Amino acid sequence: MNDSVLALLAFTPLLLAGVLLIGFRMAAKVAMPIVFVVSALIALVAWDMTFTRVVASSLQGLILTVSILWIIFGAILLLNAMKYSGGIAAIRNGFSGISPDRRVQAIIVAWLFGCFIEGASGFGTPAAVAAPLMVALGFPALAAVVVGMMIQSTPVSFGAVGTPIVVGVTGGVNQSAITERLAADGATWTEYFRLIAAEVAIIHGIVGVLMPLIMVVIMVRFFGANRSWKEGLSIAPFAIFAGVAFVVPYMLAGVLLGPEFPSMIGAMVGLAIVVPAARRGFLIPKDTWDFPPREQWLDEWIGNLEIKMDDIVGKKPLSTFMGWVPYVLLAVLLVISRTVEPVREALNSVMLSWNNILGEAGVSGAIAPLYLPGGILVFVVLLTALIHRMKVSELQKAFGESSKTIIGAGFVLIFTIPMVRILINSGVNGSDLVSMPVAMAQFVADSVGGVYPLFAPAVGGLGAFIAGSNTAANLMLAEFQFNVAEQLGVSTAMMVALQAVGAAAGNMIAIHNVVAASATVGLLGREGTTIRKTILPTIYYLTFTGIIALIAFYVIGVTDPLMGN
Repeated sequence: MNDSVLALLAFTPLLLAGVLLIGFRMAAKVAMPIVFVVSALIALVAWDMTFTRVVASSLQGLILTVSILWIIFGAILLLNAMKYSGGIAAIRNGFSGISPDRRVQAIIVAWLFGCFIEGASGFGTPAAVAAPLMVALGFPALAAVVVGMMIQSTPVSFGAVGTPIVVGVTGGVNQSAITERLAADGATWTEYFRLIAAEVAIIHGIVGVLMPLIMVVIMVRFFGANRSWKEGLSIAPFAIFAGVAFVVPYMLAGVLLGPEFPSMIGAMVGLAIVVPAARRGFLIPKDTWDFPPREQWLDEWIGNLEIKMDDIVGKKPLSTFMGWVPYVLLAVLLVISRTVEPVREALNSVMLSWNNILGEAGVSGAIAPLYLPGGILVFVVLLTALIHRMKVSELQKAFGESSKTIIGAGFVLIFTIPMVRILINSGVNGSDLVSMPVAMAQFVADSVGGVYPLFAPAVGGLGAFIAGSNTAANLMLAEFQFNVAEQLGVSTAMMVALQAVGAAAGNMIAIHNVVAASATVGLLGREGTTIRKTILPTIYYLTFTGIIALIAFYVIGVTDPLMGN
C-alpha cells in the first residue's frame, strides 16, 4: 500500500467526522459512534494494529473521558450553585455598571477572564467556565459556545501554567540528542527551549491581537438581529485596544519569563487596563449592541440550561463583589494548585492509574480527581455554599441538575476520545507504519516541498483537531516538525514554535472540546453548527501564522543554535 493511500485512509476518520457533523449536520451522538467504528476498522485492517491494542486504546480514551466529564461537571455545578445562590444575578447586574453592550461583555468575560482561566488551568476549562457564565448574563447558548471556543487560541500554548510547551514540546522532541548537539556548539537546552517559548509568544501576539475583534464580529454577524458585519466592526478600536492590552504583556512574559505565565499575566494586565477603560466608555461606540429579543431567537440558539435560568436568578440580593467571589477563588486556587509544589503534590497524591493497559506498552491512563480542575471547581462550590449562605436543598438541586447535564456529553465523549487514542496509538502495529497523525503530516510535507512552512501551523492544528489538546498535538508532531525543518535547512526552533501555535488554533474546532463546551449549556447535538462558525477564525489563525513563517524563514532568515550544527 503506497503512502498516498495510507494518508487517505489516515484522513478518513477526520473527513468522515467533518462530513457528518458539518455537511449533514448530524448530531455528534450519532456521528461519533460511526467515526469510532470506522477508525477501529482502519486501525485493524490497514495499520495491522492488534485487536488488544485497539481495545486498550479505547479503554485509555474512556479514562480520559472520565477526567473531562469531571471538569464539565464541576463547571456546570458552579454555575448552578451560583444560579440558586443569587451570585449570577449579582454578576449580571454588575455588568450594567461596566457596559450594557454585549460586545464589551464578550471581550471582558470570554477573552480576558477566559484567557486567565486558560493560563491557570487549560484543558478546555475556559470554555466550560465562560460559556455558562455568558448564558447566565443573557447570551444565547450557541453564541456563548461559539465565543467560548474562540478563547481556545492565543492563550492555549501557555495554558495550564505552560503545559503545552513544558510537557508537549519537551516530551515531543528528542531532548537528549538535541542537548548533545547544542553542547557541541557551546549552547544549552535551556537556551534553545526559551527561544522556542519566546517565538511562540511573539507569533501568538502578532496573530492574536485581532482575536477579540474577530470574536465580536462573528458573534454579531451570526447572532445579531441585522446579521451585520458592520455592527461588529464598529467596536474595532475598543476590541483592538483589548487585544493589545493582552498581547503586549503576554509577549513580554513569554520572552522574559518563559512559558509558565504569559497567558495569566496578559489576562491580569489586560483586565486591569480594559475594565476601567470600559467603565469610562473609552473607545466604545455610541451605539449599544444587544442580541435580538429572546422571542426572536432561533431554536438552535437555545440550550437546556438557558431555559431554566430565568426562573430562579435574582432570588437573593448580593453585591457584585460577592457575586464574583467564587470565580476569583477559582482563579486563585487554580494558580496555587499548579504553582505551589507542596499543594500540587498533595492534590496529585490521590490518583487512580492504569499502566500498560491490557499489557500494551505505553498505553496508560490516570485520574487525579483533586488535582483536575473538576476537583477545584467542586471545592469552590462548597465554599460558595458557605459564603453565599445557600440552603442544603438549593445545593442538592444544583448537584441534581448538573448530574443530568453531563449524561449527554458522556455518551458522545465515550466514542470521540477513544477514537482519538486509537489514531494516536496506531504507531505500534504489525506493518511497521508510522501513526496515522504522522502519516497525514508526512503526506502534507512531501506534497508541498519548500513552501511547507506555510502549512506547518495547519499540521499542528490538525493534530489538535484530532487530539483535542495542544499538549497532545505537540507530543505527537513536534519531532516530525523538527525533522522537516532540518530537511529544509531552516530554524528547527521556529518550526517547533509553529507547531505549538498551530496546535493552539486547532483547539477552536476540536470535536471533543466543542462537545464539552456545548454540554455546559445544554446544547448537545449542534456541534457541527458551532464548528462551521469557529472554523473561520481557525482559518485566519493558521493562514496568518503560515505567512509569518514564510517571512521569518525566507525574508528575515531566523536562526537557532542548531542551524549548521
